[in-house]
This record gives sequence, structure tokens and C-alpha cells, in this order.
Amino acid sequence: MKLIGLCIAIFLLLACSPDEAATTGEPSVSDKGMTEETASKDSAGSPELDMIAFAAINEPRGIRVNKPDTLDGYVLFTPMLSDITYLINRAGQVVHTWTSEYAPGNEYLLDDGHLVRSARDPHAPRFNGGGQAGRIEKFNFAGERTWSYQLANLNNLLHHDFAVMPNGNLLAIAWEGKTPEEALAAGMAPEKIPQAGVWPDMIIEIEPTPTGGNIVWQWHAWDHMIQDRDPQLPNYGTLTDNPHRIDINAGPELPEVDEQTLAHEKATNQAPGTATIHDRGCDMHHSNAIVYNAELDQIAISVRELSEIWIIDHAPATEQASGPAGDLLYRWGNPANYGFAAPDGEGLEHQHDIRWIPEGYPGAGNLMAFSNEVRGAAPPYSQVVEFVPPLNPDGSYQIEPGQPFGPVEASWTFSDGFFSPFISGAQRLANGNTLVNFGPQGRIVEATAQGEIVWEYWSPYSGEVRMPDGSHPQPGAPFMYAAFRASFIPATHPALTGRNLRPLDPQPAPSKLREHELAPFRMAQTAVR
Repeated sequence: MKLIGLCIAIFLLLACSPDEAATTGEPSVSDKGMTEETASKDSAGSPELDMIAFAAINEPRGIRVNKPDTLDGYVLFTPMLSDITYLINRAGQVVHTWTSEYAPGNEYLLDDGHLVRSARDPHAPRFNGGGQAGRIEKFNFAGERTWSYQLANLNNLLHHDFAVMPNGNLLAIAWEGKTPEEALAAGMAPEKIPQAGVWPDMIIEIEPTPTGGNIVWQWHAWDHMIQDRDPQLPNYGTLTDNPHRIDINAGPELPEVDEQTLAHEKATNQAPGTATIHDRGCDMHHSNAIVYNAELDQIAISVRELSEIWIIDHAPATEQASGPAGDLLYRWGNPANYGFAAPDGEGLEHQHDIRWIPEGYPGAGNLMAFSNEVRGAAPPYSQVVEFVPPLNPDGSYQIEPGQPFGPVEASWTFSDGFFSPFISGAQRLANGNTLVNFGPQGRIVEATAQGEIVWEYWSPYSGEVRMPDGSHPQPGAPFMYAAFRASFIPATHPALTGRNLRPLDPQPAPSKLREHELAPFRMAQTAVR
């Protein structure tokens, strides 16, 4: 991800006058996220870029708000640059930690007290995209690693997220490589094909074994592509008539990257040190979250590059899942991907996280995602989006002929105007409140259904994990406090029964940031000025 360029483009949107911004009717961003400190104007009226302020480097860290109307419990998170997972109490005190050898992706606390986390394999030989993983590890409550699984080779790489199933198996997102010739034969437009080919997503089910795991089920996005360019190819069709298929040409245009630009991205930790100009744009979907619904036997996937959620059926065996039975059951967030209009302010934009709201919780059965942007908003801001899928009694989803999947509008949204353009997540709690992780800045809040913030914490923890070439794991500087996701763990969680959860003494010290790692961003700010 070319984060510097992205943020420059974002700040250019701030050139609108206060009156123009007020006419949008959207949340104000004057106090949080985009501020005068973050983006000011020089004498010529051009916006100045302050990446240090945007990354919230100088924000006071720790607890900001802790009101009585919160559930008794804890918050689990792992800083992106750290090998340490933290469990904190409502006072912001660390009560437990687990330590790995690797940079993290996501993590889950199981009922039996084990922590399962994804991990970035520093020696992955291919797939130089954001969200690299390659490993999944399991630790007992004492912090001992009891199991691990690796998929990091020239053909496949685990990335971003996984889901633990009730039977103990894991569903994981992985990239698979396709050559330029395969992409062309599948109907991809030549101008959208990188020299290194493309990396469509696949979902694998891993059955753990003492020495790793067996793949017992697979689903490949590549099996469900459609295109409307070449009627001579077998997957040709009209997009609006095939809402259950994936347009191979949907998504952003191929980025133009030269060696100088890529070198700058590597120097500022926006691209892996092993990235090449030939593999920019290979990550065609960038799926970043997965969740399993055992009652429906369905899987929901967050597909960032297409700004939509997919739901697929887990019931068909692998062979059947490669055919029509494996087509999308449902999709929501961006109907432009299959030929319909995508109105401003509705749907999703570059979202992260996807969760079914559990039974017994307010909104049970609905889906919730963190939309990193709001389509058409200027200046930009992030919001949590809850929506009601049109589920039929038989587990299928209602769609009217000639129309996109509903709903037209979200059932609930939350935003306080803060802008987090990547990572992040949201989780409904049993009392109807929602835990929200503004990932890049390391800010975690709990908001009521009415939008009141009743708990707010800014993580003081960064980390010391570095790649073999000395670089940070992405996103890296200046987002030194970033956390991919945060999860609420209720005090009644079975994993915590009988555990000593007194605050650690002494508490882990807040991280000390290195000025030389922030210097390139101060230089970038000076260059823009």
C-alpha cells in the first residue's frame, strides 16, 4: 500500500472551506482524526502534511475515559510491531501477556485458555503484500507454544486472518499465485495484469495435527470468476445477471510504480523489503477478515479491494465448492462490482473486520464491519456499519430480479469523526455497546448505541520486531502504536476462570520510539511544505 501517497491525496480533500464541509451533514472532524495540527495550510493555501500527527505519535497514551456503564472484562490486542499480546483491564493495566517470536496478524482467546494468533513468517519467499502471515501459532495460558502451522511457499501464503471452528479446525485466508497467461485466459484485461501475475484469495480449512495440520477443505475465488469482455471465453456473462459471480476485472486500476517510488515505499516501511515493481497490484482482492457461522455453516469474508463482504457456503465438499455450489451466496457493500450503482454514503469503503452479532446480543444475526472510509465523504472519516442481511429460512439470501442485494441502508452506524484508513475493527458487546479499534493510531473505544463513548484507551505499546533486512513489519513507522484488531474478553469468559488477573507488577513500560525511525516522515512533511 502506498500509504504516503494515499495520505497526501486524503489531505488534499481538506482544501474545502468550513462551510462546504458543514453541508455534508456528516460527523465533524474538527476535534479528532483530521485536525488543524494534522493538516494546515501554507501561505499559498496548499495543505501541509503532518504524518506524525496523523499517526497520533504525540497523543497522551493510556486511559482517557472509563465510565460506569461498561461491562466487566478485559481487552486483548497485539501491536503490529510487537511479538507481545496484551490483556488489559478496564483501568488500562496489563494483567497478562503472551510472547511469540514473530510479528502478529490477529489473535483469539479460546475457551480452554489457549491463545491462537497468526504470525508473519520473515522468510516467506513470495507474496509481498500487506497482511503477510504464513504461520498460525497456539500458546497455553502460561505462554508456552503448543502448536504451529506454516503455509509460506512459492505457491501459497497465509495472510491477515483466520477463524477457529467449534470442532477445533481453522479456516484461514491464503493467497495463491496465477500467471499472467492464466489471468489473460480467464478474461482479465491486459492493462490490469501485473508482470508477476495475480494473487487471488483462497480459503482453506486446517485440521490440526501434532506436527502441523492437514488441509481438509478448500474454496478458491478463482473458480467463481466472470468477465464481460470476451464472449469467446467460457466465463463470459452479463454482470448484473450474475450477482453470485466475481468480476475478474473489478477493483482498482494497476498502480504505476517505478524503482524510485518503490525504494521510497520500502524506506518508509510501506512495502516489504522483498517487493518488486512487477508484483505491485498482484493482490487483487486483499481479503482481510474471515468469520464462521456454525448455525448456518457459512463463511463471511471482508474483501477490502472491492469494498464488500462475501458470504460463501461451507457445506459443499471441495470438489462441489469449485462449481456453482461454491458461488457467492451473498455480497454487500459495493454493488458497482456487479454492474449496479453504488450511492455515496451507503455501503462500505475499504473495510476491515466482519462479524456476525452473536445470539442473545442486541442486533443478533446482523453483520458488522469497520468501514475505513465513507464513500463520497470529504473530508474523510471512518465508521462502524451494522446491516441486516436478507436471510431466507433455508439459508439462502433474497435478491430481487434486476436489483443488487439488499439492504439499501445500514441499520446502525457509529462515527465520532475519527479517520483510520486501514486495519481496525468493531465488536458488538452483550450490553449493546460496541468496542471499536481505530487501528493505525492504537485507539480503542467503547460506544453506546446512542454514540456516547464510555471507555477510551490509547495503547502505549509499540514493539521491537524487525524483518531480516532491518525494516519494520508493515505498516511500520510512523504508525508505531498500530494494532490490527482489539477484542473484548468478558470477565465470565471460560478461559479466565480461576486465573490470576491482578495487574502485573511492575507494569510493562510504555514503548520508547526511535527518532531515526520517525525522521523520514518528518522529512516527508518538510518536502510537502
